[in-house]
Amino acid sequence: MTQNLNKQLNKLVATWSVLYTKLHNYHWYVTGHAFFTLHAKFEELYNEATLNLDDIAERVLSKDGKPVATLKEHLELSYVEEATGKETTEEMVATTIADFEKLMKALNSTMELAAEEGDDRTEDLLNAMYQSLEKHTWMLKAFLDK
Repeated sequence: MTQNLNKQLNKLVATWSVLYTKLHNYHWYVTGHAFFTLHAKFEELYNEATLNLDDIAERVLSKDGKPVATLKEHLELSYVEEATGKETTEEMVATTIADFEKLMKALNSTMELAAEEGDDRTEDLLNAMYQSLEKHTWMLKAFLDK
């Protein structure tokens, strides 16, 4: 694996880590008429983030790289910001959509890099994540009726 692909994969590790924490925040602090729906949805999403974080980190390790593993590194490298703790329920959903769209863009560019290297296994791994995020984004947009 080239250093550039490893660097991009580590940015994805960092992003999934920040998303994991952010989605936990939203899970704990969501309120209002959609509480039951969103409380469960945010739990589903942070559980998926955990699996994705681990899968990418293990892919880096399997390619003789070293995944970033500190909160400091994760916050520095992430494509998304951590939660402010002041989001309304609607802002939580809208921010999740925006974060997923940023992550899909990053997944696309990393898949292109993997393709250039002939690393179809990394491409496959990231493509599955992309497809899942695409579906979640569609559903969350429908929830907001946008």
